[in-house]
Amino acid sequence: MKLIFFGPPGAGKGTQAKRVSKEFDIPHISTGDLLREAVKDETELGKKVKEILEKGNLVSDEIVNELVEEKVKKIDKFILDGYPRTIPQAEFLDEVLKSIDKELDGIVFIDVEEEEIVERITSRRVCPKCGRVYNTITLKPEVSGICDDDGTKLIQRDDDKETVVRDRFQVYLKSTSPLIEYYKKNNKIFTVDGSQDIEDVTKELFNILRGVSDDNNKNR
Repeated sequence: MKLIFFGPPGAGKGTQAKRVSKEFDIPHISTGDLLREAVKDETELGKKVKEILEKGNLVSDEIVNELVEEKVKKIDKFILDGYPRTIPQAEFLDEVLKSIDKELDGIVFIDVEEEEIVERITSRRVCPKCGRVYNTITLKPEVSGICDDDGTKLIQRDDDKETVVRDRFQVYLKSTSPLIEYYKKNNKIFTVDGSQDIEDVTKELFNILRGVSDDNNKNR
């Protein structure tokens, strides 16, 4: 299967993509992983990426597109997580797949409302020493505010604060949300309520994708 996972920041798409990847044996590709892989492999593109990141600049759409194109042309199945983020990226991906006579099997949209996202992310706390992540609502430490592993005082990261979270959500609405309408035209978009418990979301996703897999096998 060739799938795209998208949704607002904090919707849990990364967690669910990893679970689907393991269950169905489909490579999970995030743009962050692609950037790190390119830098590690010291490809020509990777050298450009390294230089950009070392300067603290954002990697352009053109470079991200090129990295994605290289990857999807090498493999027969994938889960793209975090790409495409915009309509132009979606159009680029369509052209790449068309050029190699492939098409997407499904777009998974994990939908969560803004207030739920804000509550989830602002409730995160991190141990600055070991990096373990907690949540004051769903994953509390044994002693409030203290890491279970090393006794270090937990902190809230700057990007987990409410004003930042709301700003990120607005950016998502402006750039990524239109992808819902874009992908509805091919009737392959599956919307899952991401406000459910993690296990319930996973179960629903597995059921949807087993159906997609069965349909693909019938059409062969």
